[in-house]
Amino acid sequence: MNNNNIDLKKADGLLRAVSKKIGVPPEQLRSELEAGKFDSALSAMNGNDAAKLKQAVNNPALVERMMSTPQAKALYKKLSGK
Repeated sequence: MNNNNIDLKKADGLLRAVSKKIGVPPEQLRSELEAGKFDSALSAMNGNDAAKLKQAVNNPALVERMMSTPQAKALYKKLSGK
């Protein structure tokens, strides 16, 4: 497995947890995310959180900053099994 990929079993678990929380079938959520769409996630969020997600998606520099935080690194390590 490539070191840059998240363990698929852990990713599926995360996907199922998110889909349950927002009330969207995991298959639908996966297909939307793979297509770069966030419609289901956005519709389940409050307006402020949805605006923040839209801002992050449209700003690669912001995503890079967020992914370099200790919390994001810890989450990645947990999901990737490192």
